Amino acid sequence: MSNLKRPIHLNIRLTGDELNLVAEKMAAAGIRNREAYFRKMILDGYIVRLDLKEVKRMVSLLGSAANNLNQIARRANETRNIYESDIRDIQAHFDRLEAQSEAVLRSLAKIQG
Repeated sequence: MSNLKRPIHLNIRLTGDELNLVAEKMAAAGIRNREAYFRKMILDGYIVRLDLKEVKRMVSLLGSAANNLNQIARRANETRNIYESDIRDIQAHFDRLEAQSEAVLRSLAKIQG
């Protein structure tokens, strides 16, 4: 026992319904280790799991827009011309990025602590 990192042992009693609720909350938080879940809840009081699909989409759109802008800048430096279609293309990318940013902000506004 002296080699244990956490030598203090706590016991709790739960009903079957409470244990089922704990299992549901663990699954929702993406945690499989019950001891880790209890420790986190005891020390922090809550667990937040964010769905970052919208943020990942926004980062992807930003990368795509930056890549297109870089290609347009390179072509402009080589030919000294900027085509109207290039301007429309980059504007469309930034419009999608703006819409995605608004979606992310709406999602973040729903989070309540």
